[in-house]
Amino acid sequence: MPKYAAVLENMLASIGININGSSPWDIRVNDERTYTQVLRNKNLGLGEAYMEGWWDCSQLDEFICRILKAGLDAKIKGGQLLRLKNLQALIFNLQSRLRSRMVAEQHYNLDNELFTLMLDPYVQYSCVYFDKTDDLNHAQLRKLDLLCRKLNISSDDNVLDIGCGWGGLAKYIAEHYNCRVTAINIAEEQISYARELCKNLPVEVKQVDYRDLTGSYDKIVSVGMFEHVGPKNYKTFMKAVHNCLKNDGVFLLQTIGSNETEVSCDPWFNKYIFPNGKLPSIAQIGNAVEGLFVMEDWHNMGEHYEKTVLAWHKNLNNAWLQLKNKYDEKFRRMFEYYLLSCAGAFRARQMQLWQIVLTKYGAQQPVCR
Repeated sequence: MPKYAAVLENMLASIGININGSSPWDIRVNDERTYTQVLRNKNLGLGEAYMEGWWDCSQLDEFICRILKAGLDAKIKGGQLLRLKNLQALIFNLQSRLRSRMVAEQHYNLDNELFTLMLDPYVQYSCVYFDKTDDLNHAQLRKLDLLCRKLNISSDDNVLDIGCGWGGLAKYIAEHYNCRVTAINIAEEQISYARELCKNLPVEVKQVDYRDLTGSYDKIVSVGMFEHVGPKNYKTFMKAVHNCLKNDGVFLLQTIGSNETEVSCDPWFNKYIFPNGKLPSIAQIGNAVEGLFVMEDWHNMGEHYEKTVLAWHKNLNNAWLQLKNKYDEKFRRMFEYYLLSCAGAFRARQMQLWQIVLTKYGAQQPVCR
């Protein structure tokens, strides 16, 4: 154990992080098993050790940011198991029709109260737009407005929302533009909530896999769903959208993105938060849209996601007294590690948030900004 401790201590010290130090980004090790866990399993081991209470950090987001900025995660090789997971992702379609439901069952079908307390009144589980406001709820309204303006939605439009979550975007569009909205999802708890949220509005919420899409739409939008499609299905997804979009229509895709093309998702996030998730790269999205769409606008809003997840974390902490009878301390620490790790990754600029406007070949160029 002393050998493992010395290795990790030296690596962290090289980037200004001290074990049991006094800076807010220093970590306090409560259990020496942390050292072997991290060196063998990288972020999977680091996250699991945090969930167990084996280490703490006053400013976890900054700790993660410093590790990623320095590329320290790449300097730890990890064990054979991690490399085997990458090989599995390379060979198999981990986001097949059957496997795509795993994330719905594990994450999105969690008790709706958790998300309604953590998120904004429109229950939007995606990056907000902190434009002229620092308030999460107002910033979410600014994001919803931005989406609709980029799509140039009118009352005559028939709109499709792919991966509608709890129905907040569909509700906003119907309320503000009085147009027809079809919202699809595969997570049963979200579908039930969305139907109630959009009651008495021209919104139809349907349980449909994107691979089974039919119909013809003036505008199509997908926010925070593409991260669950997977590289082997990117072209299939784009073809499904292309088949349903009218020739003069507009498609807006909002997705978290990776700076580099990678094979698989981070093992900790894959195991505990988003099974089979995968962040697309610019190259992967480009290959998927080639031959189908014209790229009209590519807007990087990554700076807003750091503030978004920090606001979610604050809301979750404030609401924990209402939730602690449903979820144990390990679950709370899991969500804390998830949210603050994301904040650190966005601060380090390892992840981006893209809004991409696409049209069919020959369509008139829309006004996107």
